[in-house]
Amino acid sequence: MTKIHVDFIRGKRIESTHHIKALVTNADGKILLSTNNDNDFFFPRSSIKIFQAIPFAMSGAIKKYKLNSKHIALSCASHKGEKFHISELQKWISKINLKIKNLKCGVHGPLDKTASEKIMYSGKKFNELHNNCAGKHLAMLTSCLDNKHSIENYLDFNHPHQKNIRKVFNKFTETKLSKKNFSLDGCSAPQYSFQIKSISKALNNLIKCYNSNLEYSIPTRILINSTLKYPNYIGGTKSFDTKVIDSSQSKIFCKHGAEGVFLFAHLKKGISGVVKVTDGNERAIPMTIMNIFKKLNIMNKSELRNLQRKEEFYLKNHAEKKIGFINCKII
Repeated sequence: MTKIHVDFIRGKRIESTHHIKALVTNADGKILLSTNNDNDFFFPRSSIKIFQAIPFAMSGAIKKYKLNSKHIALSCASHKGEKFHISELQKWISKINLKIKNLKCGVHGPLDKTASEKIMYSGKKFNELHNNCAGKHLAMLTSCLDNKHSIENYLDFNHPHQKNIRKVFNKFTETKLSKKNFSLDGCSAPQYSFQIKSISKALNNLIKCYNSNLEYSIPTRILINSTLKYPNYIGGTKSFDTKVIDSSQSKIFCKHGAEGVFLFAHLKKGISGVVKVTDGNERAIPMTIMNIFKKLNIMNKSELRNLQRKEEFYLKNHAEKKIGFINCKII
């Protein structure tokens, strides 16, 4: 059994420690690294948006509404609300002739601090498009329009579109979702708890779909290729998942989720991983992923250097002075 923890060190003393649950396997399910939490249940949150977007990519909506690769990438995204994100979302909602209020994701300010402050200083108000899940909701609505399903209750557990999403989860995880695993996400969309090993299986099947000709191969390739082409749209210019895709030269598809979740799939090596910070603190993710990539040779030295240049692995105070560092131990 492997143990992983991340220490945040101020000066020469450990100030905080985050413990990690992780499972890394190859596409055939062989375990490469495990903290022996494979049977634990967790909420993957936004990390599973690609699976929620598959019914959208399977529908005729992309062709019917002439959506581009940026829109498709946004369907899997937790966007930061940067100007280029909002611009594409506005174009998308215009194409399908719906109002912003049709999105039932709720309102929050852009996750990008600069973008958020700019709107506040301008006196304008935040709206549903600024919600990081807006792309996922637009994908659901667009698919409903194409399939002539109701858009009023598109988030209901028994709505046809949500049933289609559960069908995808059942297929990829090779399990059957139970209503006792049902909850709501931050954006009010259905969210489910899964065992870590089930999401690992889903990632393995995602890789197989991408590289083969299986039932869900076409929509899988549409979604992944769009994201790899425009990695800034799955997160943002400062997002760690965007940096990983970029640094890997588009060999790795990955997605973070709230409460310290990170999923990755190396499409060429056929290696995937599920990572969950036990206390939910997302700040432990970058150092954990870097060390897992290094230990298992998932990224080569050049790619790791590129990722390290993009991410800060030391602590700074408000005066930009270095006051400590972050350390990950895999034992």
